[in-house]
Amino acid sequence: MDTGDAACDSASVRDAAATWFARVQGQTLSVAEQAEFEAWRSRHASHEAEYQWLAGLWSAADLLPRARLQALCEVPAPRHSRRSFLAYGLAASIVAVAAGAGIWMQLQASAGYHATFATELGERRTLTLPDGSAIELNGRSLVRISYEGRQRIVELERGEGMFNVVHDADRPFVVQAGAGRVTVTGTRFDVLREGDQARVAVESGHVRVQGASPDAVVNLTAGLGTVVDDRGLVAAAQPVNTRALTAWRKGQLVFEDASLEDVAAQVSRYRDKPLWVSTPAVARMRLTSVFKTNDTDALLKALPQILPVAIMTRADGSLEIIAKK
Repeated sequence: MDTGDAACDSASVRDAAATWFARVQGQTLSVAEQAEFEAWRSRHASHEAEYQWLAGLWSAADLLPRARLQALCEVPAPRHSRRSFLAYGLAASIVAVAAGAGIWMQLQASAGYHATFATELGERRTLTLPDGSAIELNGRSLVRISYEGRQRIVELERGEGMFNVVHDADRPFVVQAGAGRVTVTGTRFDVLREGDQARVAVESGHVRVQGASPDAVVNLTAGLGTVVDDRGLVAAAQPVNTRALTAWRKGQLVFEDASLEDVAAQVSRYRDKPLWVSTPAVARMRLTSVFKTNDTDALLKALPQILPVAIMTRADGSLEIIAKK
């Protein structure tokens, strides 16, 4: 698809951004087209800036009726998809959304921005916030977002999110996850909440992780992580493999010398019922491999070929890893 490579031609970039934006919202991209889209975004700074501008407008669209939003996001059928017609039609749709954004900007000053987003098992979703920050949600996740005055607060009630925060020294971005509180001004980091425990891993930038006590604070930079337990105690900063921890964004489970206890915990996030380990000895076995998050059955079939274990079905239908007899 021709989406306009002329980085210096603002009209072409705007048309291309509108085309990609509508297709992403309509969830019409194939795997190859998704790769093409990502390549286009990274090709020039103006591409990403234009796309994020449109995404920022769309974040205000909660104020418009759902039927109107769907109509604005409608992509013409292929038989009518001459590039000029499609680009200008989509540009007109975005202008209509901008009218809603104008209303939102007026309300933002007084009422702020408040929203709740959730994902189901196996679903991944990217949210673009009013300031241009983005959250990639893993499956079975729930976030509540509150922008009020100089506060940007996200409560991760369950699940996992990758946060890409736009720098704003006057408005710190705070993620509350269980007993942990993560404060940043601009960075990329991953937060996983399981019950009242939270794991934090930083891909770039700097974050401040606080537990239950004001003195329970750990500062993290790129490649470091920590865990806040359910009592609000913060572990010391440790080097982490952010590539493996955030592989879920590509639909992958990456295990590098991981214990089967950890493997079972990660796999359980992508199954209807949890995966168990039978004994401490089995839990301590190590695994190095890569699997797909949407096909954990393949992992369970392969596991007995890799390690001296077997898979047993429990009475409730859940599965357990046991030592091979």
